[in-house]
Amino acid sequence: MQVGQMTSVFPEFAERSEPISFTPTRADGLKRLDQFAARTGRHYAQMRNYDFGAERRSNVSALSPWLRHRLITEAEVLQRVLARHSVKASEKFLQEVFWRTYFKGWLEQHPSVWTQYQRDLVDLLEVLENNSELQNQVSTAVAGKTGIDCFDHWVRELLETGYLHNHARMWFASIWIFTLRLPWQLGADFFLRHLLDGDPASNTLSWRWVGGLHTKGKTYLARADNIAKYTEGRFHPRGLATLAEPLTEEVEHPRVPLSLRAIQPSAPYLLLLTEEDLAGADLMSSAPAAVIGLLATRGRTPNAIGHAAREFALGAMNDALDAFGQLAEPTEDWAATLIKSAQDAGVSTIATAYAPVGPARSRLDCAEPELNSAGITLHRVVRPSDAIAWPHARAGFFGLKKKIPSILSQMNLTR
Repeated sequence: MQVGQMTSVFPEFAERSEPISFTPTRADGLKRLDQFAARTGRHYAQMRNYDFGAERRSNVSALSPWLRHRLITEAEVLQRVLARHSVKASEKFLQEVFWRTYFKGWLEQHPSVWTQYQRDLVDLLEVLENNSELQNQVSTAVAGKTGIDCFDHWVRELLETGYLHNHARMWFASIWIFTLRLPWQLGADFFLRHLLDGDPASNTLSWRWVGGLHTKGKTYLARADNIAKYTEGRFHPRGLATLAEPLTEEVEHPRVPLSLRAIQPSAPYLLLLTEEDLAGADLMSSAPAAVIGLLATRGRTPNAIGHAAREFALGAMNDALDAFGQLAEPTEDWAATLIKSAQDAGVSTIATAYAPVGPARSRLDCAEPELNSAGITLHRVVRPSDAIAWPHARAGFFGLKKKIPSILSQMNLTR
């Protein structure tokens, strides 16, 4: 199908102006979900790969910023979609939701990938300080001054909005790695610093997938004709790489067994909300004695976090805490803050939604020994949908994909 034929072949799918305001509240996330749920069938299947620009987002849900922080949950999205469409009719959209679940479950079983990425990034930042040529190349790329029309546009769009279409993210990563020949870790860091939905699992593993590290030897090559087609002729990039040799690495990342428990606190407890799961209160079987919210946004990178990403995470946290009359605690010392908050509340138990591999998890892991020494028990309560799906994220996405009907059934989402 040629782009120029699109509206004549599928007149009901003619895309209209529909910019999205990424307001970090649960109400706005649910509003966007309700707005898009009816389009998650044939419309989404046919049109999802087109990037029409920031002003025309009627073909994609753009729910990822709210989902990443779980202002709305995957289960809520699946429930509302399946109230409108059958599993078969909404298959492509359901798979997109489960890609996020897959990445989190896979990284949970291969945590050394995140650890190695962080080490590589620190090393590369040191190299940048002493390599003026590489420094200039990276500076040119992140300033959107490469001369590659689409790439430079996406840089500006990311910096201004904190969001990019999924297809644009793949093209961007491919151009960064294979055309500009820059280290993938620096590109992944650029995304993680600026995306509203910046997520350790989805971001790191997507970049590795494009480069041929996630699915060994399989790369994604951005082609000028493909970009022209799926951007409706907005871009005609020149000079793109015509070959994508897979990246390699010397280290292995063995799978570690999952240890997922959902033990509820049996005594009065302090509820801890993190940006990994702001709906954590819904997981608990009883009301908390007190609530605290701690951010780990700065832990995404040694570099400065972009304004849009930082403000979305803070706004999302404060929206979740508003129901309890609280505001986020601005602290990097989680242990001391949690101990004091628990003591002020007169409790010796803290409960939080399970934080997967990433900055919040690292802070909890560091804080827990100090909590234990202070006589405080930490409960990390796993969300049931994660406990059901993550064990299927052992290898490639196909292993989880074929289990989607069974997972939906176990979640009581199929009729």
